[in-house]
Amino acid sequence: MATLLRKVWESVSARSSSTSHSPLQLTSSSATSSDSSLGPCFDSIPLDILLQILRLVGPKDAIKLGCVSRAWRSLVSDNRLWIYFLQYYQGHDDPWDSVFFAELNLRSGYPLQTFPSRTGELSFMRIYGQRAQVSGSVIIDGGSGYCKFGWSKYACPSGRSATFLEFGNIESPMYARLRHFFGTIYSRMQVKPSTQPIVLSIPICHYDDTDSAKASRRQLKDAIHTVLFDMNVPAVCAVNQATLALFAARRTSGIVVNIGFQVTSVVPILNGKVMRKVGVEVIGLGALKLTGYLKELMQQNNINFESLYTVRTLKENLCYVAADYKTELSKDTRASMEVPAMGWFTLSKERFQTGEILFQPRIGGVRAMGLHQAVALCMDHCHAAELTCDDTWFKTIVLSGGTACLPGLAERLEKELHETLSPSLANGLRVIPPPHGPDTAWFGAKFISNLSTFPGTWCIRKKQFRRKSRANIMW
Repeated sequence: MATLLRKVWESVSARSSSTSHSPLQLTSSSATSSDSSLGPCFDSIPLDILLQILRLVGPKDAIKLGCVSRAWRSLVSDNRLWIYFLQYYQGHDDPWDSVFFAELNLRSGYPLQTFPSRTGELSFMRIYGQRAQVSGSVIIDGGSGYCKFGWSKYACPSGRSATFLEFGNIESPMYARLRHFFGTIYSRMQVKPSTQPIVLSIPICHYDDTDSAKASRRQLKDAIHTVLFDMNVPAVCAVNQATLALFAARRTSGIVVNIGFQVTSVVPILNGKVMRKVGVEVIGLGALKLTGYLKELMQQNNINFESLYTVRTLKENLCYVAADYKTELSKDTRASMEVPAMGWFTLSKERFQTGEILFQPRIGGVRAMGLHQAVALCMDHCHAAELTCDDTWFKTIVLSGGTACLPGLAERLEKELHETLSPSLANGLRVIPPPHGPDTAWFGAKFISNLSTFPGTWCIRKKQFRRKSRANIMW
C-alpha cells in the first residue's frame, strides 16, 4: 500500500505548486488529533493534496488506508472525498445534486424527514457503502397515455409502450387487467418478478377528499398489491406520479401540473404528501385533445395525413406555446419536417394554435378554465389554508407529462400567473419545465430506488400486506 501511495504521490506532486495557495490548504496534522500521525512521509503534505492522492487511489484502497491509524481513518472519512467517489465511481448516472437531494430528504422514507442541510453532518462514506449494496429495482411509470419501464441502475427507461390499462377505472375485471399489464412489462424486460422490488408510478386518481374517493383509492391500492404479491414480487413501492415528478425536480413541496392523456391535474404537495383537503384542480383536456385539435387544424388547411401517429409526431416536434398569442398570429411561423414513411409536412400557425387551447380552451371547443386559471385557483386555496408559517412552499410549480414539454409552456404559464395573481402571491413564483422530459416521473422513482436506505420504509412487503398492517404507504 505504501508503494502504491508513493507512485500516486509522484504522479500528482507536480500539482502541488499550483494548489499551495488553495483556501482548503491544511496540513494533515491540523485535521487529526495531536496523538495521531499519518507517518513521516505524509504529515507535511497539505490536506487537499492528500485528498487528491486518495481520489486517484479509489474507494476500495481508501477504505483500506482507513484501517492503518486513527489519523488515516479521519482523513479517509472526509466528506469531500466520498462526494467525489459518489460522482465518479458509483456508475448510477445520477448527478451529484440529485444524489444529495435524495439522501438529504428521502432516505428516511415516508413521512419525509429532512436531514441536516450541512453536508458535514452526513457521513457520505457510509452513504457510499450503503448505495453500493443496493441491488436496484424494477421501475414502472404507468402513465395515463404511455408506460415507461426499466431497471433503476439504467440511465433512462429501457422500454415504452402505450398504456392499455386505465388505472383509475375500478371494475370487476381489474385483477385480470392488472395481472396482464404487469406480466407484459416483466416479459418485455425479461425479468422474473420474484428477483427485485418494484417502484410503481401511478397517475393520481379519485381526486377528492371524500370518503368514497378514499375508499376507491384504497381499493385500487389493494388490487395492485394483491396482483404484484401474487406474482411473488418481494417488495412494492407505489407512489403517485405527481409526487415523483416533484422529487425529480429536487423538491418535496410545490404544485405539480401534470398534463395527462385525457385530463390535466393541478396537484398541491406539501412535504411529499398530496394536499387533497386543499383541493386538486382538474381540467378536462390533455394530450389527446391537443392531438385532436391539431388534426382538425390540419384538415381545415388541407394538409393530408394517414394516421394520428403522424399528427402526434408533428405535435411533439413542431408545436410550441406562444409567449403572446396575438403577436404570434402576425408572424411567419412556417416549419417543415419529415415523418418517417409518411413524407414531408409543413405547419404554420397550427404550430402555436395547438398549445393555445391550454390557456384558451374555448377555441378548441372545450368548456373549461384555462391552465393558468386552474393553477392560480390552486395557489389561492393553498394560501387560504395556511398550512405553514410561510407561503413559499406552493410557489414552485413543476410541469410533468409529455405535452408539458412543449417549448414555451413554462414561460407562458409563469407570465400568465404574474398577470392573474396578486403581487404578494406572484412574488417568488417559479415554473419549472419537466426536468427529465416525458420521463420525469420515472426519474423521480429512480431517486427512491437508488437510495442508500432502499427499500427501507418506502416499500411494503408481502407479509406486511397479508397481515393488513397499517404500513405507511405514500398515496
